[in-house]
Amino acid sequence: MTSFTERTKATLRETLLDAAADLLPDRGHQGLRMADVAAKAGVSRQTVYNEFGSKAALTQAVALRVAAEFLDGIRCRFEDAESLLTGIRGAVVYTIEHARENRLIAAALGTEAGEDLLPLLTSRGEPILTASAELATQQYLALEPRLTADAAALLAETVVRLSLSHLVLPTHTASEAAESVLAVLAPAIDQFVHNGVKREGQS
Repeated sequence: MTSFTERTKATLRETLLDAAADLLPDRGHQGLRMADVAAKAGVSRQTVYNEFGSKAALTQAVALRVAAEFLDGIRCRFEDAESLLTGIRGAVVYTIEHARENRLIAAALGTEAGEDLLPLLTSRGEPILTASAELATQQYLALEPRLTADAAALLAETVVRLSLSHLVLPTHTASEAAESVLAVLAPAIDQFVHNGVKREGQS
């Protein structure tokens, strides 16, 4: 059973993440002050440092929480899908629509204050990209067991990076973006399924 102390610590962490998430869209990473996060959460600045250690770690934790919420939504899209392509289409549409509506991500992509948040989605966002790709790999294998693990991982990473590119350069609707991703992925999936490299240990 979770102890009272553990529950209190988890609640404190969520409160601090909520405060930072509210402040980041307007201020960006550079403009975010730990003292302001503390004031908004009703705690001391030292409490924020004790929990996260640094502003960079706090910002990264906010980004990871946002990613976790997206991952739950993506998982649901795959669980409801009748096929791998249907699942990919639903996951891409969901990701792009909700990312564009999310205040934090919208700030990173569309405001001067949020420009320094963009690396959390791209070059410094490796933990987020990795988590997304790992979840997608599992879902791909579940929906299309004929894929090898390596093929599923490659396809998943490709979808994640293509989706990210549509977020960073939003020239299409979410549905259009999903169709363009499928145009690239469908032939590759077919090739992997019918002509792919055999699983390790197979002759």
